[in-house]
Amino acid sequence: MVIIHVLSSFGVGGQERVALDLAASQVRRGHRVTAVSLAPAPDGPLAAEFRAAGAEVLRVAKGPGTDASLVPRLALAFRWRKADVVHTHNPLPLIYGAPAARVAGAAAIHTKHGINPGSRAQRFVRRQAAKLVSSFVAVSPVTAQQARTLGDVSEHRLVVIPNGIRLDQFGPDPAARAAIRAELGIADDAIVVGTVGRLDEFKNQTLLLAAIAPLLGPRVQVVFVGDGPTRTELERAVAALPDPSRAHVLGRRMDVPRLLPAFDVFCLSSKSEGLPLVVPEAMASGLPVVSTAVGGIPGVVDDGATGRLTAVDEGELRAALRALIDDPARARAMGERARAVALERYSAERMTDDYLLLYERAVKHQRR
Repeated sequence: MVIIHVLSSFGVGGQERVALDLAASQVRRGHRVTAVSLAPAPDGPLAAEFRAAGAEVLRVAKGPGTDASLVPRLALAFRWRKADVVHTHNPLPLIYGAPAARVAGAAAIHTKHGINPGSRAQRFVRRQAAKLVSSFVAVSPVTAQQARTLGDVSEHRLVVIPNGIRLDQFGPDPAARAAIRAELGIADDAIVVGTVGRLDEFKNQTLLLAAIAPLLGPRVQVVFVGDGPTRTELERAVAALPDPSRAHVLGRRMDVPRLLPAFDVFCLSSKSEGLPLVVPEAMASGLPVVSTAVGGIPGVVDDGATGRLTAVDEGELRAALRALIDDPARARAMGERARAVALERYSAERMTDDYLLLYERAVKHQRR
């Protein structure tokens, strides 16, 4: 098949990485894949990774405001490539990509990666675009329920396909662990709590810092990986610690598979989520996960077995972290169970199988 993934940008985010893993797996199976960004130049860092995976990379930039020219420009790109399937990821690509797919005669599939509340007008436009897709995919049962609550799509189009990851990239790695800790000046025997994600109000990393601050010391350190609008606020909070050297804000990194083995506990303090890829990635790396019980995370983390779930509450998060910091053997056992669960449930190949089945059904229906 000729498959086109439409993204808001080639930035480093969960939806882009899902699309990247799908594209890579689809190319390996012999399909012709193009990844389209609606963002203006320059391309984000994942553009190079799409190319390395064997996908064509294309930019069809959206103009300011409502861009009436974007649908015909996308439709022309789809038609020139003889697209069989156009797969849109999150609201903006849905609004423009689904109508363009209809014009080009391609089947449209959409994936909802998060809650994406939006204004009343935005939700109305999204609902109209969703009528043009064959399947509207939610990445978790909770995300599907959010779609129902917001009236995103009719029930007969709604499907749940959990995200998968390239499991071969993630696992315990003593050499990487030693190298990353040496880079950061962290002792081999220190306990490191780490998190990876966009630094914004929804990921809520300042809550993690507030929760772990009383626990920090020579034996306990915290690492934040990512960039975004709340980075300055987080760095100010780190600077205000009694010993800022115990908290490390690394910014955006492209070597997350090497970074994760340097942690002992992975933590998310989000206010809202869909099904963040980094949770099964951390689990596949052999880490217990301490997370707020939001979005699809309770369906991934088994509380008390592969990690701990808490409310979006500083005291609860601190207590869960303290329990694992004070009992490293228990943390390691949870991490081992987490890795076994990730290997069983969250492979990119399973995700690819599920999507290709949807594509095949959609193409057959389109050709009737």
